[in-house]
Amino acid sequence: MGHVKLHIPGPVEVSERTFRAFCRPMIGHRGQGFKDLYARLQPKLQQLLYTKRPVFLSTSSAWGVMEAAIRNLVRRRVLNCMCGAFSDKWHDVSKRCGKEAEPLQVPWGSPIRAEAVDKKLATGQFDAVTIIHNETSTGVMSPLEEIAALKRKYPDVMFIVDTVSSMSAVKLPFDELGIDVMLAGTQKAFALPPGMTVFVCSEAAMQRAATIPDRGYYFDFLEFQKNAEQNMTPSTPSIPHVYALDDKLDEILAEGLEARFERHRRTNQMVRDWAARHGFTLFPEPGFESRTLTCINNGAKPGGRVIDVPRFQQLVKERGFLIDGGYGKIKGTTFRVSNMGNETEETMAELLAAMDDALKAL
Repeated sequence: MGHVKLHIPGPVEVSERTFRAFCRPMIGHRGQGFKDLYARLQPKLQQLLYTKRPVFLSTSSAWGVMEAAIRNLVRRRVLNCMCGAFSDKWHDVSKRCGKEAEPLQVPWGSPIRAEAVDKKLATGQFDAVTIIHNETSTGVMSPLEEIAALKRKYPDVMFIVDTVSSMSAVKLPFDELGIDVMLAGTQKAFALPPGMTVFVCSEAAMQRAATIPDRGYYFDFLEFQKNAEQNMTPSTPSIPHVYALDDKLDEILAEGLEARFERHRRTNQMVRDWAARHGFTLFPEPGFESRTLTCINNGAKPGGRVIDVPRFQQLVKERGFLIDGGYGKIKGTTFRVSNMGNETEETMAELLAAMDDALKAL
């Protein structure tokens, strides 16, 4: 079998153009060439995230910065909003970092709601809260704008938001939202290979970090800021990733941000329509579906069609595409299809035709 095209929730397909950007000549990470490259990136990243703040680059998976946010910003107690496998894991990470942590758990398939967060924060017990905007395990997108509005009510609480599978696919106006940390790995909607995380911190977050002992070094937010002022990173970065990100941002801005967001909406709707056409229901609570992947119900909830997911996956793979067979406790009782990154209506139509064919062969 030749190349199998990725339509899993990440890593996603990487274009030839992006791979070529990885192959530019190596430069020193403390030299002027890298400083120029880093400086060139900044206004593009700021435009993408609608911010005037510096945008940092971490050579790590997103979990590195997710853990860093706990170590840098939690002084007393953190509220972990949990609506799926990855947000559930953040609670475990908080405890492993030695922090007092409390879960705000909702059923898988449901979003985090501002009212529930408000009720918890009103106790005054928390100085930080973690939220996953787009929970890839369940295909649920929580209402970030409503949750972020609580920051005005609780200005001393650090709002830490994972936008790993939504950044660059939906509008995320960091400054307007007023949150404190927003982060994403490059292997999702950016459509770069794994290995780098983009993140931005508020001034309040930097002030809080300055009061926290034992931040470590590699993920110390103050080290990121100090180096960013010199157009550098605290430690040796993956320079090929930085080259590729620079090129990808040119591509994103040439398409236009609103056009990119609308493309993701359209290609996502194509998958939802495919599911409905074949008698499936969606796993997320209606109105809170992801824009970058579709989590299709296959018996995890009552109603809708049920198929042999592993067999269906194999048949789709034989036709040149890889989709996901569900994650964690809903593996097999759901399956997931990604439309994030470079996907267009034409490429999604090819995938959906292969899925049609695979269904007939079941």
